[in-house]
Amino acid sequence: MNGYVVRRANGSDASALRAIRLESLVDTPEAYGSVYDQVARWNDARWRRMALEANFYLAERDGQVVGMASGGFNDAHPGTHWLFAMYVSPSARGTGVAAALVGAVTRWARRDHADALFLHVTESVTRARAFYEKLGFRYNGERISMDRDPSITLLTMELALD
Repeated sequence: MNGYVVRRANGSDASALRAIRLESLVDTPEAYGSVYDQVARWNDARWRRMALEANFYLAERDGQVVGMASGGFNDAHPGTHWLFAMYVSPSARGTGVAAALVGAVTRWARRDHADALFLHVTESVTRARAFYEKLGFRYNGERISMDRDPSITLLTMELALD
């Protein structure tokens, strides 16, 4: 991860968060519950709130954001901790940035006394699933349809934190 820094987003990161989020929706649209056309219309105040209040981590190199991940909760699974919105720009793939972003979210979950960290991965995005398996996540048998497009199947993966 030579030269890359992973840090928690703050209120001044609104434009960088917007840029990396929109990039992710163009690069791998089937991997996310949001769509570009919808997210691109969000106003500056919403992006500032997300950067300040949501639990986003950004990876950057030379002042350029090249990745993001978020930790949060899933109303469908009360009391569990989740990895959301994971993305790394093509130029930073294979550098360790993705693992560092997952590590930041994992540390957040551990600080919050979580026993496990969960995520949904799109079944068709096999490189993402293989990456998560390499980090120790395991498919737990749950399959659901994506809300915005029921033809997309999500697999639930789990990382034990004990």
